[in-house]
Amino acid sequence: MTRAGSAPLQGFQVFGIHGIGEVRPGDDLAALLKAALPPGEELRDGDILVITSKIVSKAEGRVREGADRTDAIAEETERVVARRGDTVISQTRHGFVMAAAGVDASNTEPGTVLLLPDDSDASARRIRAALGGHVGVIISDTFGRPWRHGLTDVAIGAAGVRPLEDFRGGSDTHGNPLNATVTALIDEIAAAAELVKGKLDGVPIAVVRGLGHLVTADDGPGVRPLIRPADDDLFRYGSRDVVFARRTIRQFSADPVDPEAVRRAVAAGIAAPAPHHTTPWRFVLVESAATRLRLVDAMREAWIADLRGDGFSEESIAKRIRRGDVLREAPYLVVPCLVMEGSHTYRDDRRNASEREMFVVAMGAGVENFLVQLAVEGLGSAWVSSTMFCRPVVREVLDLPGSWDPMGCVAVGHAAAPPRDRAPRDAADFIVSR
Repeated sequence: MTRAGSAPLQGFQVFGIHGIGEVRPGDDLAALLKAALPPGEELRDGDILVITSKIVSKAEGRVREGADRTDAIAEETERVVARRGDTVISQTRHGFVMAAAGVDASNTEPGTVLLLPDDSDASARRIRAALGGHVGVIISDTFGRPWRHGLTDVAIGAAGVRPLEDFRGGSDTHGNPLNATVTALIDEIAAAAELVKGKLDGVPIAVVRGLGHLVTADDGPGVRPLIRPADDDLFRYGSRDVVFARRTIRQFSADPVDPEAVRRAVAAGIAAPAPHHTTPWRFVLVESAATRLRLVDAMREAWIADLRGDGFSEESIAKRIRRGDVLREAPYLVVPCLVMEGSHTYRDDRRNASEREMFVVAMGAGVENFLVQLAVEGLGSAWVSSTMFCRPVVREVLDLPGSWDPMGCVAVGHAAAPPRDRAPRDAADFIVSR
């Protein structure tokens, strides 16, 4: 069928495979599929098989008997993205962000839970090889979607199917350039197949026919191209772990820092609480490479002078000042400053000291907000105390008012390597109840 003056209409057929039955550990899914095909029906070159991950998990023995689902979720979780009540959105070690780390207690015998396949791409490759012929295989699972109600199936493994259609660099029918359009082909196929599989019909496999142009000779890259890298994920951190995203980074890559990202972090910093409705924060953005060098050199000399005055040997001094290399090597520096405008003055030192402490605490809250937002922006940071030990030097180099009190220096940049895991801490060790 064609439209007048146009290319032929494209269409495809989707039908479910009935009669698979209950899958057990060790079962050969390719053999079960072939046996369940209707009499006279065979797979054709160009067919795409969409297989529910549950039966792959069962065949591969990814079944836990007597397992507590909560414990299984914790074991399968690499990172908790968000939590509300009993609902947990997790990132699995595969890179998928999904409810309950993919651990499922439905469509499995009572007292058991199903885990995702160890490697769904590898599973798809094995099934494809066993089927033979020029076919594609997609392994699907059900995902929720941010900002929308309802679930849909997506691909969590694939072999022999082109995963993406990249339209970037092309133009639409009006000649407008396409700069961001990348279609998730295997997700679209998985969702279409779910229309004939269903959740309650006992149809775990569907055949999609008519999309042979998407079937490839080799197994291809699988589902990996669809997993968004952390640095490209604008919504990587959920409400639960956003604070824990802040990590001290001491080695930075050569990648430049986006000044606007730093300014957005400053906006988060000045949202912190402060006494007397004041705004005690000032953030000096040291964006000039020459100024950064002058600053760290001047602080270094001041530090050396202090250490010599303390009687340290030259060898010991050289070792100690290497701690400042994180500032010297960072591509961007920020000096947070405290201003006491709006503070109250009392007739005694005790209350005046408490007044300053209130402002220092507010300063710390502002810097913490700033550091957390840097992490959300994909930037690493290290808050170093150096400027507090040579405040006059810092004010002179940066031409700051005498009322501005430098409260450390923040090194900012892209992490050269992932940070080390935090040492485990139990919150109960830091709590006293009365």
